[in-house]
Amino acid sequence: MPWAPAQKAAATPLPAVGAPYPLAAVPLLGGGRFEPAQAEGRALVLYWWASWCPFCAQQSPEMQKLWAAQKDRGLRMLALSIDKKPDEAVAYLQKKGYTFPAAWLGPELAAAYPKPEGLPVTVVRGKDGRVVQAEKGQLFAEDVVDLARWL
Repeated sequence: MPWAPAQKAAATPLPAVGAPYPLAAVPLLGGGRFEPAQAEGRALVLYWWASWCPFCAQQSPEMQKLWAAQKDRGLRMLALSIDKKPDEAVAYLQKKGYTFPAAWLGPELAAAYPKPEGLPVTVVRGKDGRVVQAEKGQLFAEDVVDLARWL
């Protein structure tokens, strides 16, 4: 029998603009929980990242600025770390002084929030619960600032 290479698992595509984006409750790193009700009628920025990702290291400070500037205007954010261990994500967040809500994308959460192909990945869920923007790869400072338009 001839040798056949193993089939690579199909990568999760970016969610389509206009598609509904259901939410699940998430335990946050450092305590607390993200509850779906917190995002009802509000824009939610989902941000998949990792402490070892050089492009995330450039985008994350911009995400922190967005969070600090817009959280009181109704912006919701959920940053999903794909680090191997939650401790790595917690240490990185503390070292950098990031305060945006972050969770570790362990096996249980990966089913509810499958990471699209690429890193970083930014998806905005609009006030109506549907995807209004989905981006694969690093966003520049002006692109992150522009996410506030969905408020």
